[in-house]
Amino acid sequence: MATDDRHDVTRSVAPTGRLPDDHVIVICGATGDLARRKLLPGLFHLARAGLLPTRYRIVGSAPAADSVGDEEFREQARQAVDRFGRAAPEGPQWQAFEEALSFGAADPGDPAPLLAAVREAERAVGGSPRRLFHLAVPPVAFGSVVKMLGATGLAEGARVIVEKPFGTDLASARVLNDTLHAVFDESRVFRIDHFLGKESVDNILALRFANGLFEPVWNREHISHVQIDVPESIDIQGRAGFFEGTGTFRDMIVTHLFQLLGFVAMEPPSALDARSLREEKDKVFRSLRPLDPAQVVRGQYEGYRNEPGVAPASDTETFAALRVEIDNWRWAGVPFYLRSGKALAEGRHMVTLTFRQPPLRMFRAAAHDSAAARSDTLAIDFDDPGRITARFLAKEPGPEMRLGTAEMVFDYAGSFAQDHALEAYEHLILEAMLGDQSLFTSADGINRLWEVSEPLLKDPPPVEPYTPGSWGPESIQRLVRPHHWYLPDGR
Repeated sequence: MATDDRHDVTRSVAPTGRLPDDHVIVICGATGDLARRKLLPGLFHLARAGLLPTRYRIVGSAPAADSVGDEEFREQARQAVDRFGRAAPEGPQWQAFEEALSFGAADPGDPAPLLAAVREAERAVGGSPRRLFHLAVPPVAFGSVVKMLGATGLAEGARVIVEKPFGTDLASARVLNDTLHAVFDESRVFRIDHFLGKESVDNILALRFANGLFEPVWNREHISHVQIDVPESIDIQGRAGFFEGTGTFRDMIVTHLFQLLGFVAMEPPSALDARSLREEKDKVFRSLRPLDPAQVVRGQYEGYRNEPGVAPASDTETFAALRVEIDNWRWAGVPFYLRSGKALAEGRHMVTLTFRQPPLRMFRAAAHDSAAARSDTLAIDFDDPGRITARFLAKEPGPEMRLGTAEMVFDYAGSFAQDHALEAYEHLILEAMLGDQSLFTSADGINRLWEVSEPLLKDPPPVEPYTPGSWGPESIQRLVRPHHWYLPDGR
């Protein structure tokens, strides 16, 4: 009999010993694309993995215009899991999950259906379950949903997951945080960045702080420069309505790449707990120099202005590369190069640390070799499941002292069984239920990132055209000189 091989992903998953308290999880925006692609399939995977609470209910919500009944919501969930999930929606596990689903519409002026659905879910769970709200709603609806949760009392004691964007500049970020803090104190706010839920981000912490081989050299004395590179091969995929008002810098650099920089550059925390990790990451942000527009390249792929909904003279960047500097003892004088963009040659997720050359270079011939110029690197590929590659020079076989580039590779998929692996959203939803903010961004950190971005936002350089399928505008070579971009040559 034919079987669905998606079952194999989670068959052996077992609880980690950190089960959340009983919960009522409310998805605001449950009929939207994020809920369909990530949240509902992710919650079912957590259920199959034994990582949801012992007793739980999931309430979907949306404006009355998009309202559905319980049975229709369950059918939508089944279709979402069938298309985007890692396990087929069938068997006793699906039946139990499906029975935990219900729906309650909510408009700012009429939250009664949602109130009734949450109260009914709480009765079904029994006792005093926690509430977790996931705001998978457009930015324009954010304020009204938060105020509604506060006015109805649903926010009392609850936690809230907030999707990006976390503002578009310093002023809007402050307004957003003020809106949140009027209803939820900071300890109950979980600003979600799916990049930080990847296994490889945790692996950066393990690599640094669990190994005496690396931490002693993780500083300006030994590291020449750092690159954080997240090129995307896809274009804007018809999302001009969102992208025209955002651009790559706001969408990717502030939200994702700066957060990765915080983990790469932080000082050793006093403990691996949320407070210590966030404090050290925020210290990095406080040490960032304000961005210099002269050290930024903004690009726009050829054909972008022909996309439906894009202004004919649009100056929105689909590509951004910049040099960032950190004024602290560990990193003074070490440039961090960040790059991300649409319609590039490949989709990759890389952090690369390049080490300084030895003070006495005996093998001078290697200095002119392009491969040698990209040796002495530690490259962390944080695309799931990820790998770590150390590149160095070694003697080639033969009578002459001739050097060649060698590699040592740690492949996450080949080294560990993947039965316990969680996708980024699954990992972060679980951490939010547990109340662990380690992998979530703070209000102070977000505000500081917008603060250092102010010079660029006020005086951005003009966009430069680049060919789709390339690595961006040619001027990025000037930005990184005298160094080289690890991609595309450093595989």
